Amino acid sequence: MNRYKYIIAAAAIITAVGQSNAANPLVSEIAPYVYPQNRPAAPDGFTYMPDGKTYAVIADDGRGIECFDIRSGESTGMLVDLSSTRETRLDAIDGFTLSPDASQILMWTDSQPVYRRSFKARYYVYEVRSRLLRPLSTVHATQQSPIFSPNSRMVAFVSDNNIYVKKLDYQTEVSVTDDGAAGKVINGIPDWVYEEEFTTVCSMAWAPDNLTLCYLKYNETEVPTYDMTTYEGTCDPHTQYALYPGTWSYKYPVAGKPNSKVSLHSYDVETRKIKDIALPDERIEYIPRLEYGPDDTRLIVSTLNRDQNHFEIYSVNPKSTVAKSIYTEDSRSWIDPVTYENLKLLPDGFVVNSWRSGYNQLYQYSYAGAEMRQITSGDTDATAYYGCDAAGNHYYQVAAPTPLDRTVRRIDRKGNVTDLSATAGTSAAQFSPDMQYMMLSHSDVSHAPVYTLCTAAGKAVRTVEDNSAFMAQTGKLAGKREFFTMTSDGNILNGYVMRPTDFDASRKYPVIMYQYSGPGSQEVLNRWQLDWQDAFVRAGYVVMCVDGRGTGGRGRDFCDVVYRRLGYYETIDQIAAARHAASLDYVDASRIGIFGWSYGGYETLMAASAQGNPYKAAVAVAPVTDWRFYDSVYAERYMLTPQQNEDGYRESAPLNRAGELSCQLLLMYGTADDNVHPANSLQYVSALQADGVLCDMLVFPNMNHSINGCNARSVVYAKMLDWFNKNLK
Repeated sequence: MNRYKYIIAAAAIITAVGQSNAANPLVSEIAPYVYPQNRPAAPDGFTYMPDGKTYAVIADDGRGIECFDIRSGESTGMLVDLSSTRETRLDAIDGFTLSPDASQILMWTDSQPVYRRSFKARYYVYEVRSRLLRPLSTVHATQQSPIFSPNSRMVAFVSDNNIYVKKLDYQTEVSVTDDGAAGKVINGIPDWVYEEEFTTVCSMAWAPDNLTLCYLKYNETEVPTYDMTTYEGTCDPHTQYALYPGTWSYKYPVAGKPNSKVSLHSYDVETRKIKDIALPDERIEYIPRLEYGPDDTRLIVSTLNRDQNHFEIYSVNPKSTVAKSIYTEDSRSWIDPVTYENLKLLPDGFVVNSWRSGYNQLYQYSYAGAEMRQITSGDTDATAYYGCDAAGNHYYQVAAPTPLDRTVRRIDRKGNVTDLSATAGTSAAQFSPDMQYMMLSHSDVSHAPVYTLCTAAGKAVRTVEDNSAFMAQTGKLAGKREFFTMTSDGNILNGYVMRPTDFDASRKYPVIMYQYSGPGSQEVLNRWQLDWQDAFVRAGYVVMCVDGRGTGGRGRDFCDVVYRRLGYYETIDQIAAARHAASLDYVDASRIGIFGWSYGGYETLMAASAQGNPYKAAVAVAPVTDWRFYDSVYAERYMLTPQQNEDGYRESAPLNRAGELSCQLLLMYGTADDNVHPANSLQYVSALQADGVLCDMLVFPNMNHSINGCNARSVVYAKMLDWFNKNLK
């Protein structure tokens, strides 16, 4: 059997990506399976209007914002028509944000990425009534993270590390801070490690009375500088570096090194005076969230100590600067990030996730700090919280009925639980501000996501996107994922297997073991996915994935067993998974490979250098090779500092076992990876060379951790397929 005939035939379904791929047909053939061509349709930029009856989206041509009736889906007219704006004209916009009363609209263009989530752009303010369109700032060319005041009459934004307030009524711009300086002080937006590991891009909050703006200041003076080399490249080339490479520098705290010193401040809009707000615990290292409660005397501030095992919420009165502790939680390992990422402020209190019962459950507290109610219970993890309606019903997502599923639920005041979505598969919801409607998405291994507008009670109003066109054109490329369980070290693990398209049980096939393995992650889920795996099964491979210990959806004990010794239990489980694969009648035990990206690349190296591993070949993309090289927040959350856990760091580093690598290895990484630095791979290769061990490598100039753009993602997987073809014979 010609193992390549299926992938070539499948690729013919979708137009090839361009002549630049002609040098190697595998690049064109892989492209339909990977980002961005593998993405099903989704409602884009869906923004509910304050009236609760309509929503707004960017027009298809980008030249305005159109409103639609929620129930009928019919257009109710253009909210913004760029051809008829007054004072300023734009050709198109990249995005928009409504003011609280929708009387003003922030629109932006010329977006320039900063880090993974943040960007700078040219922002404009559109006044709906008058159709006036004006630049947010006439002083600063670009702005970051602008936020409207509650009365829609002011916008706070950041430019060049300083905060400014634009008073829209008077078209005046006031400087809030003046000490911002590159590499030293940042006001109002997070530094690199906060954005990356605390998933935030804005560190400002307006008071409900519009008179106070609170913000965080990051003093990163003592944080070591990391230098990245920039080349000319061919994907969005930097012509200024054609002959001599450039250097891009930023502050990056590796494990055990100084973090930014974060401080809390308030700005009085009327007096223009700033107050410093001291929090009453010297252990506070991080402030991952700040947000106002229902009145101007309740700024809710979430804090963590450096070890990230003590979480405390303070209610702060910015006027008096008095801070009162209203919630504390201590963990034997780490505080799950969902605790602060999922924190929801309600009119009469707040809802917080906690692992205290052994599973992530939702609890409601008053702003005085009294527990009002345990909302969820049982042996399943609550994975998202959407809010509470006027009748006291809470809406949330849970890893049920199995850890492979995600179900949207409602629980009423009496504790009655209602499933609002299908229980098999993966569902998620986006609620309207008044909690009367939700956009419900649902997919499973056989069906791409369907987006249905529903009432909060779960009654379907209409289907917004069923992805029928996507499935008709692209769905036939998908292989079949079959779930299974296996045992490792006495633990039941979940997995999926994909068999070759022309599977013959009498044959012996090579296997690629795929995993990510990072703490709290999950790859084995009942959801739609079209990706490289589907191309590889058409090329004649068995693909298998197993979520080992440390992954999510199965409670605290299953997850935090990896604390202080990353890579240990994960490796035991991945090798057990490979041996399970080897035991199958249709698997050639002499042709087993392993692949992973990022944490998955790290675990690939750990497993491939473990004694007695069954791998013939391994591919690691952007791998961490020593947690001492990685950022402080992530590495220390699971490992503490190198000073506190010297043995753990030493034993968890693939770098220290490079000489024990026992199979063929391909490394790939981007030279502009600001997350997992190229030094990880380069130092690992240096260790291999010192031990006389050979490996192959493919480098992507000027590409970041995602290695995306200019067909780079297709090249990654085409190279991997070509390389496995040569090494898993």
